[in-house]
Amino acid sequence: MGLFSMPQLLLVLLVFMPTFNTKATEPLNSVKIISALKSSYGERASKRGQAWFKIMNQNKAIPELEKLEKVNRFFNLFRFIDDIKLWGLKNYWATPVEFIGVNGGDCEDYSIAKYFTLLELGVAEEKMRITMVKAIKLNQYHMVLAYYETPSSVPLILDNIDGEIKPGHQRRDLLPVYSFNGKQLWLNKQKGKGIVAGKSSRLKRWNNLRSRLNSTKLKQPRLRME
Repeated sequence: MGLFSMPQLLLVLLVFMPTFNTKATEPLNSVKIISALKSSYGERASKRGQAWFKIMNQNKAIPELEKLEKVNRFFNLFRFIDDIKLWGLKNYWATPVEFIGVNGGDCEDYSIAKYFTLLELGVAEEKMRITMVKAIKLNQYHMVLAYYETPSSVPLILDNIDGEIKPGHQRRDLLPVYSFNGKQLWLNKQKGKGIVAGKSSRLKRWNNLRSRLNSTKLKQPRLRME
C-alpha cells in the first residue's frame, strides 16, 4: 500500500454506498475456479489454484493456530507489487482467485486472501479482522490480518512484511487505524481494540470485492507475473 494522508485514507474508507449484497458467499467451486485460472492466466496459475484448494481440503481438522501458520506461509510466497503496476489502477482489491492467478499483489490482497481462506477452513469470522495500520518504520499505511482466539485476546498478526506470526503487542512498528470483517467495522484507538463504527457494508471496496468472490470472470493484469 502506498502512502496516504489521513484525509485521503478516511475518504477511501468512508464511502457510504452499500450497493452490493453482503450475505455470506457460496462455497467455492474448485473445478470452475481452476478452469478459470488456467484460461485467464495460464497453466502455472491453475497449479497454484490446485495447491490452494489442497490446503483448504486437507486441513479443516487441524488446530486453528496450525491453520494460521499454513495459510500465512502459503500466501507470503507470493510476490509484492503495487496495484498501479499490476492492474493499472491506484487501488484495486483483488479476489483471492485473482491474487493466486497473477502470482502477486499488495498488502490488501495478502490480507484478503488469508481471511477468506481461513473462513473456508472453518475459522469464525468473529475471530478475524482485516486491519489497516500505520507502518511506523516505513511511514506508510499497510494492511494485515488480525486473529483473536477469544474476544478479549491479544490478536495474532498475519503480515506479508514480517512473515512470523506475532502477538499484536510485539508489533510496535504497527499502529492500528481501522479494521473490519464480514459483519462489523471498527475505528481503532492507539490502545484497545477500537470502537464499533457500524457494519462493514459501509466499505464500498469491500462490498465490491465480496460480489466478485465466486466470479470466474477474472480481471486481466497490466503486468504478467508468471
